[in-house]
Amino acid sequence: MTRRTWMALAAASVSTGRSALQAQTPAQPQQSGGLALPDFQPKSTLQAKATSVPRARFPVIDFHTHITSGGRPPSNKIRFGLEPETCLAVMDRKNLATMVDLTGSYGDGLREALHRLQEAHPGRFIVFTEPVWTKASDPDYAKFQADQIQDAHKAGAKGIKVLKTLGLFLRESGSQKLVHIDDPRFDPMWEAAGALKMPIAIHTSDPKAFFQPIDRFNERWEELHAHPDWSFYGKDFPSDRELQEARRRVMRRHPKTQFVCLHVAESEDLAYVSECLDSHPNMNVDIAARIGELGRQPRASRKFFDRYQDRIVFGTDASAGTSTPQQTFGDALYEIYYRFLETEDEYFDYAPAPVPPQGRWRIYGVGLPEGILRKVYRGNAARLLGIPS
Repeated sequence: MTRRTWMALAAASVSTGRSALQAQTPAQPQQSGGLALPDFQPKSTLQAKATSVPRARFPVIDFHTHITSGGRPPSNKIRFGLEPETCLAVMDRKNLATMVDLTGSYGDGLREALHRLQEAHPGRFIVFTEPVWTKASDPDYAKFQADQIQDAHKAGAKGIKVLKTLGLFLRESGSQKLVHIDDPRFDPMWEAAGALKMPIAIHTSDPKAFFQPIDRFNERWEELHAHPDWSFYGKDFPSDRELQEARRRVMRRHPKTQFVCLHVAESEDLAYVSECLDSHPNMNVDIAARIGELGRQPRASRKFFDRYQDRIVFGTDASAGTSTPQQTFGDALYEIYYRFLETEDEYFDYAPAPVPPQGRWRIYGVGLPEGILRKVYRGNAARLLGIPS
């Protein structure tokens, strides 16, 4: 047999084999145009345990909610995104003892929030005040803001909320340069808070993806396309780590002031957050709007809860907003948080939404023991707020 004859026979054999295989393979469905990513909502076939947790095992303080809002920057006028009566109905069903309204504004707005929440429903609501950023460029701002904190404390405010306005939005009136978190003009405010035992709830940065290009490698591509104004990539914004380190300098300068770094210190890097907690005894964290991050690293998260069980507080970032389903106030929101903390369930949704709003992944429960649960649910927040635990 010549080489040419052998090659012809081999080609015929391969062709015949391919035809036979095609005859046995079911026809593939015809597709026209493909599937748009937002329309992709796969239903898992995984048969995993699903535990219903309709009520928390112990009474809860939600340290991070937004019942009222004065906007950004806050004004002395507020609006009630959630009505107190609506809140109370959910609170009673979910074993939610107290909601802390962080965005209580200042001046007349603060007094209205205190009157309708904290004074009308003692023990059920706590209200924080906010700095007056619009006057930050005034020569006498340092004393003015410290006096504002004194007045808010006398009115009944239990703490201070510092939005990421400081570091990412607040600019000098003349140069338009961003004002740094560790600017000395705020030192009297931090000191006043410490002297009055008012914890600082501080939101400094955002997920790392918000500082990266919005491209095919960004795991929060859908979220950032839905909210392009959430991106801090480019322009003159500092990096996530620069913001974090500036906050560390503030905590180092004011050791008698208690800081609650919101959203697990806005970092998906638990090793770095642990380093910060080890270095700053006056630092605490809440878990608001970050069970999506904690729940996809359950073993590391469980160790984190074990190690820092006295410095982690429960929070959800609950509000009336519908654009952020991972924090929309209601029964479903709290049931997911309770399931994450109390069970070892696997691979479940971190938000009550058809499509995962932060990124396309699911989470795993950390199954905390009762001793840690009691601290996270209430004890740690009660200590910071100076109320019975």
